[in-house]
Amino acid sequence: MANTKSAEKAARQSEKHRARNNALTSRLRSAIRKATLAIKAGKQDEAAAALEAATPIIDSMVNKGIIHGNKAARHKSRLTKQVRALAKA
Repeated sequence: MANTKSAEKAARQSEKHRARNNALTSRLRSAIRKATLAIKAGKQDEAAAALEAATPIIDSMVNKGIIHGNKAARHKSRLTKQVRALAKA
């Protein structure tokens, strides 16, 4: 348990931050999963639309400090590469 007023407040804040971070991380993973599933199903139009929807979500997670910029770039790059490969096939 927290021993001081400031420690109690910090505990309250960390609980709120944890809940918010979990929600945002879930939103990010869902967007990536939706694109990945469309790619695996071979649905080029759905995959392109899912990538289009996921890109701003990924970018906003970087701005909020949920993920590192390099991780965001890696996700976007890999998804884009896979969607383009579907278009060629």
